[in-house]
Amino acid sequence: MPENDLALILGAAEAAGRIALGFWRQSPKVWEKPDAQGPVTEADLAVNAHLERVLRAARPGYGWLSEESTDSPARLDCATVFVLDPIDGTRSFIEGAESFSISLAVVTEGRPVAAVVHLPATGVTYAAHAGGPATRNGKGIAPRATPPLPQVLTNRTALEPEFWPGGVPPCKRNFRASLAWRFCLVAEGAFDGLISMRPAWEWDTAAGALIAERVGVVVSDPSGRPLVYNAAHPQAEGLLVAPPGLHGDWMARRRA
Repeated sequence: MPENDLALILGAAEAAGRIALGFWRQSPKVWEKPDAQGPVTEADLAVNAHLERVLRAARPGYGWLSEESTDSPARLDCATVFVLDPIDGTRSFIEGAESFSISLAVVTEGRPVAAVVHLPATGVTYAAHAGGPATRNGKGIAPRATPPLPQVLTNRTALEPEFWPGGVPPCKRNFRASLAWRFCLVAEGAFDGLISMRPAWEWDTAAGALIAERVGVVVSDPSGRPLVYNAAHPQAEGLLVAPPGLHGDWMARRRA
């Protein structure tokens, strides 16, 4: 049941957070991934090893998709899959910033059903399961009413006119390092939306997407299609994440 899976990944995320903090601000070893995929640290690998050991022992029939594990097509035959990023925001982690997270989701038949985004350095944990509320440290969260000038988590490239035939949406740009955390910030009303025109890996979005959807935030790719998980190539084409009114305005501008 999603409630049981949520309890499992909550405990695993908290323990993983303690492992990550053991390396944080301690000059961990860093390597560059091939094909310009960015850095990875010994902390990423230690957290991944812990999560794989604990979660796969608890649910041996579930598939596995992690940024720091070699992918296997065997997961495509599994109805339920763990989808995770051991440390989302590795560059921030390396810099000693607090804005990194552990992103854990359980996906069944292509949809997230349990999710945790845990920020070890700040002690903040977002969570949700299918059919239940989204929470921040156990308390319910909700998006805010969209102001005339929305505060949007995005970059300059995503607001280039080529992406918006109906006009670039007015907004004030903001940025946070962890993509999973950005979903949660929209879900709790700290920001009004999230836009990305870059491909987004499933391990960065699965947990945050469920948390946002459980409070009524619309999550789609830039064409308006819902995100589907455990794909053979586990990437979405980009992201539009906002409450229905704002998301509708963005889609009108995209389709004009």
